[in-house]
Amino acid sequence: MTTLNGQIIGLAHYATRTLLERELTGLGLTFPQSLALSAVAAQDGAVEPAHLVQRMTGALKIDASVVLAVVGDLTDAGLLGRAPAGGAGLVLTDAGRAVQRRVAEAVTAITARLYGDIPADDLAVAGRVLTLVRQRADAELARAAGGAPPTAV
Repeated sequence: MTTLNGQIIGLAHYATRTLLERELTGLGLTFPQSLALSAVAAQDGAVEPAHLVQRMTGALKIDASVVLAVVGDLTDAGLLGRAPAGGAGLVLTDAGRAVQRRVAEAVTAITARLYGDIPADDLAVAGRVLTLVRQRADAELARAAGGAPPTAV
């Protein structure tokens, strides 16, 4: 019997991420860039920069300056733009929506290949366990930093 531990979780994460990064390379994106596009899309295609920074620093455990560089790269590439006056700060451009759609399609295809034949009950248990582990890790990180737990992407 295999015992769930950080090494098994990490190996599964990196193997899955490598599959996605192969797809992202073809789109000219990095993993953090794909997450930024997906985070903006999840907010109906418009988000305040501070909210995006908070989500990504919390999820990826990276510095805000890294997120701002990602946003700059996506803006320079024409995938993110500034909202018209009175709107949220960052918006997906038409090109950004098209690329984000392709990212979502790649994620869906990878997910179907890797998880498709696993029983729903097993997936539900794994989801609960991994969510609990992430929440505990986030709480420890927040205590160590003297702040609140981060928000997931």
